[in-house]
Amino acid sequence: MSTNTGNPYKGNIRILLLTTFAFFITFVVWFNMAPFVATIKETLNLTDQQVGVLLTMNVALTIPARVIIGMLVDKFGPRKVYSSLMAIMSIPCFMFALGDSFTQLFIARTLLAMIGAGFVIGIRMVSEWFPAKQVGIAEGVYGGWGNFGSAAAAFSLPLIALYVFEQTIGVEEGWRWAIGLTGLVSLIYSFIYFKSVKDTPDGRQFKRPKKSGAMEVSSYGDMIFLMAMTLPMFVILGVLTWKVQGLGLINGTISGLIYGLLTFLFVSNCYKIWSVNKDHLRAGVKEKEKYSFKQVAILDLAYFCTFGSELAVVSMLPLFFLNTFNLSVTQAGMVASSYAFMNLVARPSGGWLSDKFGRKKTLTILVAGLSITYFGLGFVDSSWSIVAVLVLTMTCSFFVQAGEGSVFSMVPLVKKRLTGQVAGMVGAYGNVGATTFLTILTFVSPQAFFVVIGCASLVCFAACFFLKEPDTELIEKQAAEIEEEVIGEKVVA
Repeated sequence: MSTNTGNPYKGNIRILLLTTFAFFITFVVWFNMAPFVATIKETLNLTDQQVGVLLTMNVALTIPARVIIGMLVDKFGPRKVYSSLMAIMSIPCFMFALGDSFTQLFIARTLLAMIGAGFVIGIRMVSEWFPAKQVGIAEGVYGGWGNFGSAAAAFSLPLIALYVFEQTIGVEEGWRWAIGLTGLVSLIYSFIYFKSVKDTPDGRQFKRPKKSGAMEVSSYGDMIFLMAMTLPMFVILGVLTWKVQGLGLINGTISGLIYGLLTFLFVSNCYKIWSVNKDHLRAGVKEKEKYSFKQVAILDLAYFCTFGSELAVVSMLPLFFLNTFNLSVTQAGMVASSYAFMNLVARPSGGWLSDKFGRKKTLTILVAGLSITYFGLGFVDSSWSIVAVLVLTMTCSFFVQAGEGSVFSMVPLVKKRLTGQVAGMVGAYGNVGATTFLTILTFVSPQAFFVVIGCASLVCFAACFFLKEPDTELIEKQAAEIEEEVIGEKVVA
């Protein structure tokens, strides 16, 4: 084993760029439908309800996928898992591009939701390559520039479909070719990424959980808390089942079986949490191994409001602008991209502010800001000038995405060897939030939708006061001690 005595993080910028581009591609693929919603609706004669279901299913399976992917990352390493995910998810992307019925689009979009789990993988990769004092800005760059994939999709894909495929090549339904192109890029980059990165810097060990299948906790109270926090993930999937049944896509028997399966999976998940934790809880958890699950729960809620609202808003914003201001599909996509465009600076800024001024204080202020601006969006109508709406949209977007950067400046500092699982659960709550908000959108006006998000953010603002500020110096010291122990054990062996 190499015992690099120089900078242990040498080459981390290269890893950050490669991993960020992987995340960028997954987001382009994930949101390649949003700019073409109106076109797809008209081409395939879809109803408003069917469009709503497609938008909702686009984030549904990401919920369990992020939890599962988080476990796989901690077990197998981010290099293998990221590469595999990008390659496999190109298949439903091609399926969606070729779909000519609602059922085909529904199946492809439901499967393609799993590509949203890619974000979790990079969180673990970046945390391995940067020290605790810099992890906020690093994760912010990763999340921000990767998240920009949704804006890139909204801005570029309509242009590619129109000017490249339809006018230049002369094919019909250029949206299909543009969406298919994103799947091809994902497939090609999966091989490039696998050949170009390593899980850890030279001289460092990739730390794995002692047991896999569930998150390790530090007390019986935390174990019960963990079980309770997994419940909303199953409940929201039950809500989606109810919605699909209401559209007549499945009958009562099938929905009953799905409800039964979700109940069984929740009970099984609780048992797995118990089986993973029972032995070390009975024996007593060492002080240096302890962490507070309360930290994870509050970060779950914060990501529910920040990333959850971003996913929901990005999915509905092009159609909202199109209907409110009578814009063309291309114009609406470009204007709506302003919301996600802020990712380029906002999310890194959230990470940097957290590194510099404290993670708890930064997150609390940012959540307050996003609550206020969402309430503002609740008053937008056709009487507003497009410039004023753009300014408010981008301001809201800054608070949302800087908040995301602040959340994930803390995630890698909860417990190093559980980073994948913590990121998976926090990330899953982002999708629980998105699915919840998009479900609410099917019952209320867009303006009321924004107000609901503002109210949820107020609750999160109150919860942030119970966060504990991570001690980055202590975390770095403990990590170095564990690294020395591992190296010592290998030398003795």
